[in-house]
This record gives sequence, C-alpha cells and structure tokens, in this order.
Amino acid sequence: MSSRLFVALCLVPLAVFALTFLALPIVRLILSSGEGEAGWGIYLQILQTPRYLTTLVQTVLVSLAVTAAALAVSTTAGVFLTRNHFRGRSVLLSILTLPLAFPGVVVGFMIILLGGRQGLFNTLLPGHVVFAYSIFGLFLGYLYFSIPRVLLTVMAAAEKIDPALEEAARTLGAPQHRVVLDVLLPALAPALIAAGAIAFATAMGAFGTAFTLATNIDVLPMVIYTEFTLSANIAMAAALSVCLGLVTWVILFVARMFSGTTVAAGG
Repeated sequence: MSSRLFVALCLVPLAVFALTFLALPIVRLILSSGEGEAGWGIYLQILQTPRYLTTLVQTVLVSLAVTAAALAVSTTAGVFLTRNHFRGRSVLLSILTLPLAFPGVVVGFMIILLGGRQGLFNTLLPGHVVFAYSIFGLFLGYLYFSIPRVLLTVMAAAEKIDPALEEAARTLGAPQHRVVLDVLLPALAPALIAAGAIAFATAMGAFGTAFTLATNIDVLPMVIYTEFTLSANIAMAAALSVCLGLVTWVILFVARMFSGTTVAAGG
C-alpha cells in the first residue's frame, strides 16, 4: 500500500464526520430558514422587527461587556500568578478555574442564590436588592464561566514571555506603566485577542445560564428556544440561529486574522 493511499484512507473517517456532523446540519439549518412564509425575506424581517433586532444588539453588547471584563480580570490575575509563586498558589488557581466544572444552569442557580429574591444580598443588605434576573445578573453569570477560559490562555502566553525584556525596559528607565504598555501587553496581544474571541463566542451562545436567569430579558439563544418550542416557528428559529452563528463567526475570523493563531470557541 502506497503512503498516499494510506493517508487517503486515514482521512476518510474525518471526511465522513465533517460531512455528517458539521456540513449537513449547517446546510439544513440554512435551508430551513428559507422554508417559511416569508421565504428568504425572513432575514429582512429580523431587521425590521424591533424585538429580534433589539435582542440581537443586546446579546452582542452583553457579550462584548463580558469579554472586556474577563480580559481585564484574567490578564491581571494571570500575569500575577505566572510571575509569583507562593504558598496556596495552586489552591487559588484551582478556585479560579473551578467554574469550568459547572454547566450554565448551575452558574445561573448560583447567581440566583446571591442576587435573587431570596438571595444572600437581598437578605443581608437593607432595601430590595435583586439583580439576578436583570442584564447585570446575566453579565455576572457569563463573566463567571468566562474568566477561567481567558485566565488559562493568558497564563500560557505569559509563561513564554522572556522576563529579560521587561528588565531591559526598566534598565533603560521606563516606568512600570510603560513596561506594561510597551512590552507586556504587545507580547500578550495575540493571546488576548484569541482569549477574547473565545469569551465572546461562549457568551453569545450560552443557553443554560440565560435559561435560568432570563426572566425579564431577552437574549438570542432564549428567543431561538421560544420560537422553536413555544411558537413552532422553525423558519424564524433557524434564521436567528444563522444570524447568531454568522456574527460569532465574523468575530472569530477577525480575531484569527489579528492574532495570527488558531481560535476555537468553548461550548
């Protein structure tokens, strides 16, 4: 058997998997979006319907806010943990990455225990402090499971930075903030872009947390769910799914161009 034939045979399972579980569902989803009464005009209908357009914009804004906050928190913590070794560091790192073990429903439930009607804040603080069912509660839930994803990426990149570069900058008289802006952040930029894309894609598609918390707010995954299950509007659910996937794919594509590295979204 020639090496070329052997390679071709090894690629057959990959091709079957890609066709069956990746290409066909996407093609079917796109075709389903055009099978409603509006036909392919359903995408124009999304832009002309205030609820759908507002939900799309709101989902993107929440995802961008989560991405910015996760990058700020995780970059600071990641660089500190990489550069400093102290007793209890492993325990602290385990706690920071613990959210990776929780599904979205559990994360939402924990936010309710903190900021719900019977939550900790409402019990201990004066006044009626309930934020679990608002955009802020959803933001906290998304941020909770986004931080460990970004943190691990930043730490992996920070470990590869040569400390001699920062020492050289300090030797030349650069203050600490210039070292951070001119040396550290440019070196971390590809990892930050990749980690930010992961956080954005995760927040855009998160359903479990939104399902638990989204009582008075709409995000795109919840609207898709209600259109499919409650309204039996399969065409609109498919069209909204395509819009969600397209926006996320564009962000991932742009991030890959700027970072120069492979970007993958965590589910």
